[in-house]
Amino acid sequence: MADDRRAKRLKQSEDVTAIIVQRERKIAELESEIAQLHSGTLAANQEVAQLRGRIAELESENERLRRHGRREECSHEVLPVVTEVIVATAVDLSRVDTSIVAQISSFLGTARELLNLALTCKSFGRPTPSTALNWSLVEEVARHALCSRASDDEMGSLPPYVIGSMTWLSILHRFDHPLLFDVLFGGYIEHRNGVKNTVRATGESYESDSVAVSGSYVMSSGAHYVEFLITGTPYIGIVRPMPGLDAGAYQGDFQWFNVGLFPDFLAQRSDDWGNSEVHACEYDCENGKMSFTDWDDDQFDIEWEGMESCQSGDTLGMLLDLEQGTLTVYKNNRRLGVMKTELSGPYCWYASLVNRLSVADAVSIKRGTLPDSDGATTN
Repeated sequence: MADDRRAKRLKQSEDVTAIIVQRERKIAELESEIAQLHSGTLAANQEVAQLRGRIAELESENERLRRHGRREECSHEVLPVVTEVIVATAVDLSRVDTSIVAQISSFLGTARELLNLALTCKSFGRPTPSTALNWSLVEEVARHALCSRASDDEMGSLPPYVIGSMTWLSILHRFDHPLLFDVLFGGYIEHRNGVKNTVRATGESYESDSVAVSGSYVMSSGAHYVEFLITGTPYIGIVRPMPGLDAGAYQGDFQWFNVGLFPDFLAQRSDDWGNSEVHACEYDCENGKMSFTDWDDDQFDIEWEGMESCQSGDTLGMLLDLEQGTLTVYKNNRRLGVMKTELSGPYCWYASLVNRLSVADAVSIKRGTLPDSDGATTN
């Protein structure tokens, strides 16, 4: 019995020892986990501190950019910080040599592109005090582009620069699109589809005349070549510029050879008309004949060497050479001959249209390339 009790106590002692060992092992594991958690907490605290430092740096950078943006003429929006901020480099145009920016801008091809540039930033469109005439960068580029591309004759046909009313940008636009039928006389004519380089006869009153004039393109010297794409059999020619003639006052039948309107036309006379007795001269597409007037006397249906008629679909070319005083006619890139001589003073292109029973006249005007070397300014 004593041996059984001793064995029982020994078994109980061994069980207690095993439990103690197991608990000590568990305690060690827990202490190890606590140490790991403590280490992780330190690392997390360090990472949090680093992130807070980075946020402080970015907020400081934002504040610096805000102060910089208020000083600059072109403000830049600063994006709010979430986790990372990407800051685009801003270029201070005031520190860039104006001539360099102007040289780069000169590669823009049209007045429309330069206008878009001016709308991009105040630095491009605002007058520059450093320039002699207080022009903007875009104005200077437009002036340089115009002077480098236009001949003296073409410059003479464009409106002059006037501070506050006529800018170099608008003059360049006129040069890019000089040939438009911008003045319409008579009540039986309209622009086709709203495009001002094309007109057509309209209305229910047949055989009534109306006239379209390229009034903004005044030719005072040199040689000028233009092409007309015709439908029907209109009259094509040249007429004196008369900016004071109110087109709205003539809403019925209208033509340059209407005797009743001669006093109105002569009232617009200016000194630069000179002594030439040709104030209007036209080619009749139906038979090729020529008519002209000095608004005192008319000369109708004059035959000239080389004359031919035209029909729908033909391209009629005209060369006005004010150095020689001649008006030469071309048909589908073929020279017909000199239709009129003894011309001097300023002229504009025009087309006279009739709404005929067979077909309504229509005409498109554009700058063209001279078929030979007669000396016109060409594109």
